[in-house]
Amino acid sequence: MSSSASVAESLPVAALNTVLPAPQPVVSVAPVPLHSPDRAFPLEVRVSAPVAGDRLPLLLFSHGNGWSLDGYGPLTAYWASQGFVVVQPTHLDSRRNGIGFDDARFGSIWTRRHDDLVRVLDQLDTVEAAVPGLAGRLDRNTVVAAGHSWGAQTVQMLLGARVVGADGSIGADYRDARVSAGVLLAATGTGGEELHPFAKANFPFMNPSFAQLTTPTFVVAGDRDQSKMSTRGPDWFTDAFSQSPGATDLLTLFGAEHSLGGIPNFEAAETTDENPERVAVLARLTAAYLRATVTDTPAIWDRAREVLARDGGAIGRIDTKRPAAVH
Repeated sequence: MSSSASVAESLPVAALNTVLPAPQPVVSVAPVPLHSPDRAFPLEVRVSAPVAGDRLPLLLFSHGNGWSLDGYGPLTAYWASQGFVVVQPTHLDSRRNGIGFDDARFGSIWTRRHDDLVRVLDQLDTVEAAVPGLAGRLDRNTVVAAGHSWGAQTVQMLLGARVVGADGSIGADYRDARVSAGVLLAATGTGGEELHPFAKANFPFMNPSFAQLTTPTFVVAGDRDQSKMSTRGPDWFTDAFSQSPGATDLLTLFGAEHSLGGIPNFEAAETTDENPERVAVLARLTAAYLRATVTDTPAIWDRAREVLARDGGAIGRIDTKRPAAVH
């Protein structure tokens, strides 16, 4: 599928459109600088918001390795059109910063990424003031988060997942109680001896423990996403669902590789499985999950799951489990 017109006419996209409100016009402002005196580079974010509406929930988005606040428009613009104020920081691993694997600062970037998201939550006055007409319309008490690849690992820290140390101990708790739900897109799985040597040497965070992830979470994986970091197959990207008490839903996208059809940007060089319809369906399903969560109306998500099962069988499948009791 190669044209936006054909995507708009596809049955699953049209059916999902009936589940959600009509998209609203969006205004986006970037770069917005945030206070970050101890950071190697200034922290800049993009803020996107619908031009109308009140009590708008905040959606933090964390990009994959190398990207920036200018990426992921196919998802972030749609989420904003569905009533979210979307904030996208440029993390230190962005290609524009030039911090490579051989840089002494690279090893700590995974914790600095988490700090970037916390800084956003700590500086909502600046976020709100950045967008003309947004003042007084942001619901600061309703926060969700989403991330892709390394960004998913960053977000899962806010949701409660921890990192297993080299000695087998469970690492620090980076959970942020302000975040009430999350979406993990192509989140890497458990580590240990299944990791390739390069991953062991450069990515200490690729040893997650999902047992502590208790926040409601939607996991998305591609059934052809073969990582170069692990000996496991595409099922590696479903560990957050199978091992987390908080992850209640798993969307498996058929034929999808790591870019899940092209979510970093349309026609991006790293997209090996470009499929605009898949991206459109993914945007709507994630919006439905998050809207159901922030509005406490599970019927929205129930309807979206029914639509995919009825009309989107060639695109993907959603598996659902009851959340585990947390003591």
